Amino acid sequence: MADSNDSKDQHNRPTSSDHYASASRWRHQESSRFHRHAKEGRDATASSSGDTAALASFLNSSRVEGNGQDGAGHIPIQIDGPSDSPGHDIACGPLLNYRRTVDNRWHGSVLIVVEGGGPEIQHQPTMHLRKAGEAPTARTDEAEGAGDDTTVVTTGTVLQGERLYSDKRNTFWVFNIEVPIKATETEYEYDFPDMRISSNDKPRTNSFFVPAATESMRLMFHSCNGFSVGTDEDAYSGAPLWNDVMRKHKRAPFHVMLGGGDQIYNDGIRVNGPLRPWTDIGNPKKRREFPFSEKLRAECDDYYLQNYIRWYNTAPFCYANGQIPQVNIWDDHDIIDGFGSYVDRFMKCDVFRGIGGTAHKYYMLFQHHIAPPKSTYTSDFKGPGEDPYQLEGVFVAQPKIGDQYILGAKPGPYVEESSFNIYARLGARMAMIGIDARTERTRHQVNYPETYDLIFERARQELGAAAASGQPIQHLILLLGIPIAYPRLTWLENILRSPLIGPIKFLNRRFGLGGGFFNHFDGSVDLLDDLDDHYTAKTHKVERRQIIEQLQALAAEFSVRVTILGGDVHLAALGRFYANPDMKKPVEEDNTYMANIISSAIVNKPPPQAVANLLARRNKIHHLNDKTDETLLDLFNRDPGEDGKTAAFNHCTMPSRNFAMLTENSPNNAPLAEIASEATTAQPTSFIGRDGHKELHKGEIGAGTEHRSASDAHGKANDGSLDIRINVEIDQHDAEGKTQAYGLSVPQLRAAAVAAAATTQA
Repeated sequence: MADSNDSKDQHNRPTSSDHYASASRWRHQESSRFHRHAKEGRDATASSSGDTAALASFLNSSRVEGNGQDGAGHIPIQIDGPSDSPGHDIACGPLLNYRRTVDNRWHGSVLIVVEGGGPEIQHQPTMHLRKAGEAPTARTDEAEGAGDDTTVVTTGTVLQGERLYSDKRNTFWVFNIEVPIKATETEYEYDFPDMRISSNDKPRTNSFFVPAATESMRLMFHSCNGFSVGTDEDAYSGAPLWNDVMRKHKRAPFHVMLGGGDQIYNDGIRVNGPLRPWTDIGNPKKRREFPFSEKLRAECDDYYLQNYIRWYNTAPFCYANGQIPQVNIWDDHDIIDGFGSYVDRFMKCDVFRGIGGTAHKYYMLFQHHIAPPKSTYTSDFKGPGEDPYQLEGVFVAQPKIGDQYILGAKPGPYVEESSFNIYARLGARMAMIGIDARTERTRHQVNYPETYDLIFERARQELGAAAASGQPIQHLILLLGIPIAYPRLTWLENILRSPLIGPIKFLNRRFGLGGGFFNHFDGSVDLLDDLDDHYTAKTHKVERRQIIEQLQALAAEFSVRVTILGGDVHLAALGRFYANPDMKKPVEEDNTYMANIISSAIVNKPPPQAVANLLARRNKIHHLNDKTDETLLDLFNRDPGEDGKTAAFNHCTMPSRNFAMLTENSPNNAPLAEIASEATTAQPTSFIGRDGHKELHKGEIGAGTEHRSASDAHGKANDGSLDIRINVEIDQHDAEGKTQAYGLSVPQLRAAAVAAAATTQA
């Protein structure tokens, strides 16, 4: 049973001197074989291959980063000379976020995490912001009406930091940015002249780009930004694709990067972290009843904090997160593997409630630059209100929730906070919706119906206001953590849920038989939490159909083309929803046509080739409803590089690390001479009546390496379409992270903007 108030003793409470101390090391495990080695005291950084089939090994893996530069996961702080002033040393950051656009002004924020802190301010940091190329000066003049915390300098602005959270370990400072959107693309730069940066490798001055008032933003999309446990990181050259991101950013700056979940992997908390003793409990009932004491909470809090600082300081990722504004949603590994998809009675245990709240705290701080709740769940404190023990020696600001957020209708079932969904305009003719598909998740739902109502109501308000202003949104980007147009694995679900599994489960509980086949949390078949995470799982079938039908109605009502981003699955693919061929509707007028860009992982290892080929075999034409079909596009006309990554028949799933780019072909661009490959490619006389195993519109002709979108002409046409490019790693041993580009284009939607044309909403 959970500890009562009487349990607040020296065994559960850390002493004041080690209130946030944690002896945990940052080494992680992946497979059952690795788990056994760790339990026997062997090196937890050993590579593991598991003893199950390729599909099971891949889906069953815990996905976390590997070790840092010192072999224990830490990035050493490198500062010139000793610090003689508290509060002047940046432990992590700067981290740059994009928030929203209002009245032709760009709003964002910069976060720095400073060493030391507590209730009293040690030092008030300042940030200098200016147009690139303007030299800062020391003289300041009070800006008329600027307020107490903003001063205009001769070449820019000095911003005072706003304190979000502070304890004796660190202080989180946020600097809110507001700059005008001008007639031409503008580069701004910022620095912290009175602060010390955590690494000599980091630039002291960072810059970012704001698009011209008449242009949409250039987007970069990524997911699964970390290594699985036991992965030989040297064999994958670390995280080199971020080098390719920065090369492309230098040639044509990204205005925003969208994080589709698993921006960090925290699964190691259960291996050599503070949850290791809990994980080692063999009896699921005893594990379920294990208390989440204040001492354990403090240790877990320290683990999440230090893991964030380590990973967000790791090059080359740290270069991007200070120069390309981020917009993020989270997924399970930002908390722990499979969070939300285990059985309900286990998800409600004290430990899962506790780590859900603790992970949410640092998700708010690091990924959204928002002050966290005053305290998080422990089994020691029974409330009501905030836990006073957690507030000893701590400052927590009142959260300021920007109007870009659409808060969930009610707290989640396991993370007892509202979901943070996002609407943001992305320049002149694009916008995005980001759905928080983790906070409200259970094994049987992704989000509450009431939350979908709030999201689509807000979308209608924003799209309607944009249309009324004379600047309608042409492309709406939906950011999801998991693909929604993806091959079914229903046959595997049926096997794992069949009565035949019962005797094996019994033998596992009694004798440990098939240890790698069952998870270490609730004793269920371990693959099921991964399969239940997918929108294509049987348990989410109705919810999935309702989402797509509401998107189709939105597209028809506002003549907006919807394009979906999804990650999680560690391979690249391109799914599409489209009108049933019997309807004979051209894609340019088809509100049901939606491309799902599946881009994953930017860092983590890909699945075995056998898994990708198996998924390709399952690439059937499915019927969402009587009006809509779906399947994957044959995007990969050839493998990247010389090494074969797929079978000869597989042109739709690519098991290699990757990230995606999306750029509008602006109507303001000069006419683009046709690329030779386009001019010489035989065009069909009509696409009417084709199914999804063929090209459905002009933008899919020649999709792959020879498509215009995969060339230097990416985003330079002027027909209003959306160029999509998936950049796939050529050689995992190449530390430069060079990639092969695969492209296609998505046309504008020119359907009649009347609600009657919409697919009936569920």
